[in-house]
Amino acid sequence: MAKAATNKKSELTAVTIDATGIYYKQLNEQVRDLIAEGCTDIVLDGVNGQRYIGDGLTTDGVTIVINGVPGNDLGVFMDGPEVIVNDNAQDGVGNTMNAGKIVVKGHAGDVIGYGMRGGKVFVLDNIGYRVGIHMKSFKEQVPVIVAGGCAGDFFGEYMAGGLLVLLGLNAGEIPLVGSYVGTGMHGGTIFLRGEVTDHQLGKEVRVFPLDDEDTCQLESLLKEFAADTGADLSGVSTGQFIKLQPFSHRPYGNMYCY
Repeated sequence: MAKAATNKKSELTAVTIDATGIYYKQLNEQVRDLIAEGCTDIVLDGVNGQRYIGDGLTTDGVTIVINGVPGNDLGVFMDGPEVIVNDNAQDGVGNTMNAGKIVVKGHAGDVIGYGMRGGKVFVLDNIGYRVGIHMKSFKEQVPVIVAGGCAGDFFGEYMAGGLLVLLGLNAGEIPLVGSYVGTGMHGGTIFLRGEVTDHQLGKEVRVFPLDDEDTCQLESLLKEFAADTGADLSGVSTGQFIKLQPFSHRPYGNMYCY
């Protein structure tokens, strides 16, 4: 049931929905209808695995706050809004996302940012496997994923553009990142706060030193990440990062006759 909170802008500027037990299709229809009516701030309480929240939304200036754990494909095809999750998230966060921001103040699952084309995804804690697979960029459209914890195998697999940042906060005995980092990568940049061994890397990537532009970009992103997630980055400096980039933009050229 939706409860409207009025203010000077509109009678439907802010709405809270109790999502407990609501089927995901009905929940997403309610969200789309509210935005169409001019609502800009939506709070979803009691979320428990409902999928596709924020799917295909194209309205700038809309914020969706999720209290609970959303299901797969949070923000799929999203193009503008901001989604804040005050808990964990499942797989496929930011799938084919084009613009906007998703902030997860907990852990997130596998395949985050699949085919992502723009916008930002910030995850406070650990993330799963195949994060950033097939990410791409075009001109000013540069997708960004920043995770405060550790990542599994195939981080940045087949990456064609964009930016991945992994902080490894409170990693303890957990490896910063798994194996096959950047496998098939032919564009974009990966920043890792820590070292990796050669056997962890895909054969298409190498370690490069950070330049001044990298340092400025990282400092800006870390400041924004801390503000959005509440992460304590007091002990983090850009000097702790390494940069991974592909050394060829055509890693499979020998498979073709041209």
